[in-house]
Amino acid sequence: MNANFKRIFGLCLWVMFWCTTNTYGQDEVILPSESKFKEPKSRIWFNTYGNIRISKRLFWDAQTHFRFEETEDTPFIGQIGQIYNRHAIGYIYSKRINFSLGGVLRINFNTDEDSSDRNVVPEWRIWHQYQFAQPLYAAMIYHRIRIEHRWTQGFEENSDYIYRNRWRYMFRAKIPLNNNKFEPNTIYVSPEAELIMQSGKEVVGSVMEDLRLTTTLGYIVTPRLTLAGGIMYSHGQTLENPGEFKQNWTVRLHCYFSPDFRRVRNKLPAIHLDD
Repeated sequence: MNANFKRIFGLCLWVMFWCTTNTYGQDEVILPSESKFKEPKSRIWFNTYGNIRISKRLFWDAQTHFRFEETEDTPFIGQIGQIYNRHAIGYIYSKRINFSLGGVLRINFNTDEDSSDRNVVPEWRIWHQYQFAQPLYAAMIYHRIRIEHRWTQGFEENSDYIYRNRWRYMFRAKIPLNNNKFEPNTIYVSPEAELIMQSGKEVVGSVMEDLRLTTTLGYIVTPRLTLAGGIMYSHGQTLENPGEFKQNWTVRLHCYFSPDFRRVRNKLPAIHLDD
């Protein structure tokens, strides 16, 4: 082992040691001896998804979510936790591929009943999405990649915004139960799994923000309206301590609408642009 290699190897070890001690020392993160799972919370989400056709290739993705979570005084449905306004302009590359780019304004409500901090703070995001669909017999399989750049702020007065990235991959199936194709009066089941990772200077070890496992039952009312509901279990590392995992059971209720003001034949899109 030559002298230059020894010096480089020693420098690398010193840098790794310095980064580790300084990062954990500054944040005073004390890892538990084993992973700890918090008691699961119950939540209920009311979601609307609008896909409004603008032209042959472009559509407006307009989403609004009202998310409630339980508190000690209000179990199950709880109180309002977040209101989402997520919008984007989407591009239909083909019948089975589409892309989106847009912004998010999320209003966060302080659900800590013992807190004396602010009750409401905004959160800002830029997001882009890539969705791919493939038929499998009568079913459809979806792969969705969504990347979000987010600026979040605590409820403490004059707290600084922190910047993080979210890296999301979702696998979803959509299976008709009483028909061999997706048309009005069709009932379908839709299992899905989504992994959400995060990165940024504030993310010391909590890289897995969420793992979501969902089963949804849907009903196609008309070519432009679908109603659905399901149950989601999720867990992920807390930002404060990567050794602690939060858990949630969530009831999700969806309304999908897709108005098309162009003079075209009224039919279901070849790809269901949702979530």
